[in-house]
Amino acid sequence: MKRISWAIAIATSSVIIGLNPIVARSGPAYGSYVGVGGNLGFSQSENQDGKPLGGVISVRYKMLEIPISLRSQALLGSGQAIVPSISYDLPLNWQTDAYVGAGVALPISSSDSPVGNKTSLVIQPGIDYSLPNSNAVLFGNAVVSLDAYEEGGGAAISIQGGVGWRF
Repeated sequence: MKRISWAIAIATSSVIIGLNPIVARSGPAYGSYVGVGGNLGFSQSENQDGKPLGGVISVRYKMLEIPISLRSQALLGSGQAIVPSISYDLPLNWQTDAYVGAGVALPISSSDSPVGNKTSLVIQPGIDYSLPNSNAVLFGNAVVSLDAYEEGGGAAISIQGGVGWRF
C-alpha cells in the first residue's frame, strides 16, 4: 500500500512539475503600450452639447507578475476628458487580452465630452491584440460613464479603437 501511495505522489508531482512551464507560458499578451486612434460618443446631454467624434491617446502599463494593468485615455475633440482606470486582464491566447476596468472620467473642457460633462465613475471593457512579429498592438474598448451629466444624470458611452506601440 505504501508503494502505491509513493507511486501516486511521485506521478502527481511529476505531472505538476511538468505542467508548470506550460502554465507559466500561457500568460497574457505581454507589453505596455502607447497608442492613438479615434473615439465615437453615443450619448449627449439634454442641451445636445458635445460632438460624437474625436481622437484618443491611449496608454497601458502592464504589471509584470499579475494580470493587472494601469490604463489611461485622453479623449480629444471639441469636448475633452481624461479617463484613468485599472483593469483585470484575461488572456485569451498569446496575442490577445480581454479586460474589464474601473476608473473615473475627468472632463477637462467646458463643452460635453464623449463621457459626459462631470466627473463620474466608469466601467471599461476592452480587448488588446498584439500583432505577431511586431511591436504593434490593436486596441478597442468602451467607456461607460455612470451619472455623467450635471443636468439629468444618465450614462454616457464612448467607443475607442486604434493602434499602439509596445515598449
